[in-house]
Amino acid sequence: MPQVDPEKQREFAVEIVRRLRARGFEALWAGGCVRDRLLGITPKDYDVASTARPEQIREIFGILRTVPVGAAFGVITVIGTRTAGHIEVATFREDKSYSDGRHPDSVEFSSPEADARRRDFTINGVFYDPLDDRVIDFVGGQEDLACRVVRAIGDPRARFAEDKLRLLRAVRFAATLRFALDPDTRRAIREMAGEVTLVSAERIAAEMRLMLVHETRANSVKLLRDVGLLAAVLPELFAGQATALPSVSAEPDRVRWALTLEVLDRLDTPTFPLALAALLHAFVSAAVAYEICRRWKLSNRESQRTAWLLEHQSALLDARQMPWSKLQKLLIAEGSDELLRLHEAVAKATNTPTAHVEHCRALLTMPREQLDPPPLVTGNDLIAHGVRRGKLYPKLLGAVRDAQLDKQVASKAEALALVDRLRASGDDPDQTSGD
Repeated sequence: MPQVDPEKQREFAVEIVRRLRARGFEALWAGGCVRDRLLGITPKDYDVASTARPEQIREIFGILRTVPVGAAFGVITVIGTRTAGHIEVATFREDKSYSDGRHPDSVEFSSPEADARRRDFTINGVFYDPLDDRVIDFVGGQEDLACRVVRAIGDPRARFAEDKLRLLRAVRFAATLRFALDPDTRRAIREMAGEVTLVSAERIAAEMRLMLVHETRANSVKLLRDVGLLAAVLPELFAGQATALPSVSAEPDRVRWALTLEVLDRLDTPTFPLALAALLHAFVSAAVAYEICRRWKLSNRESQRTAWLLEHQSALLDARQMPWSKLQKLLIAEGSDELLRLHEAVAKATNTPTAHVEHCRALLTMPREQLDPPPLVTGNDLIAHGVRRGKLYPKLLGAVRDAQLDKQVASKAEALALVDRLRASGDDPDQTSGD
């Protein structure tokens, strides 16, 4: 699919404002796109706020080009071209009580100023008129942008009580924008950190993903720890779990935290599983990491990859001395590049040589037929040779494959001869299992 073109997206956001104005409604850009524009950053997406009601927005842009993703809260998605993307148009509103600590129980359509004051942080509460090139600021957001401060709008405890996810969002904005937390906002986060668990696991994971894949990931983790949120969302890091690295497990917490932050800082554009593994590697085992991933409802692929990286986080240290049959399996695995990047980041963080990483990367340049040659025998070959299939049947194939990779057998005949020797010695798993 074509990528969204930032210029086309901006033009589409201007067109939406123009069409709403032509029908007599007030319409302004709102939220993150205004913040980013004022910071000189190209917005990733645009939001429009308007006095038009949801049904009026749909009438103006057409039923087929609009989706009522949050009509109850006054939010309609307007569909643009494939290169312009989609833009959310929301009616100016006030939110009523938040019984669940995440969503308003009801909303009341209102004015731009009331809409601004119900938002989370001053830097996200500024509006912009793209037609008249005019900033509308009811909450002091421009001043806080200039001072590089993340400040809750109004009483921070009230803002966080309304939506507990804002606790994590405050840290994300401060870390990724390299801003400071306003002192009152920071105190409120520390006091209310334990309440973040009222947020769904999926939303917690989504915020952690945004922080860990960003280049400021080490700053995010440090700030999460300082304000008490990391202990709330990842209590396992503070429970003294055993890891795959006994030498690291024996270190004081301050040493492990310093190492973790340094490893995170050494990663370059990591995937979420790699960044999460780097965060967890000095504190928990692969099994515990997998349970964290399942709690956060990550996909099977991401959960398995994170656990696999931790399971093998020290496996390549002796790569030059490892039997090829063992090393080869790690190098041809789908996550081998991430594993090498984790090893490299740990080595650089601890100021130790990276020769094992360089050795593995050199091996990966071998022609495919050398790196991963076709097996000398298959299951069909064993059946034709008179071996009955059993529950442990794959072990026999695995033994032959290891022998092939370690150059102990070089032909199908030699491989089948090894099968016969294993069976004669009683090591044939087929003899202890039925069909």
